[in-house]
Amino acid sequence: MLTLKPGVLLTETEYGLALLDQDSAEYWTLNPTAAIVLRSLLDGGGPERAVEILTTRYEDVDTELAAEDVRSIIGELRDTGLLIS
Repeated sequence: MLTLKPGVLLTETEYGLALLDQDSAEYWTLNPTAAIVLRSLLDGGGPERAVEILTTRYEDVDTELAAEDVRSIIGELRDTGLLIS
């Protein structure tokens, strides 16, 4: 299961989500697509569930594109150290 690193605060914005790492004082904003992916992961769904939600919400997005986006978003969140296993 993927979770946020301890000390990372998450808040809803009108555009998506904002994350603050209290240890480093770094701040990130997530667009609506990235917010959907992160929420799905934090709610216990895997990448497949995030793909399902994206393709349902955005009817013009196919499964392959959604899966690529989900992999990219997870990779970026891991690279920044915000998302841990």
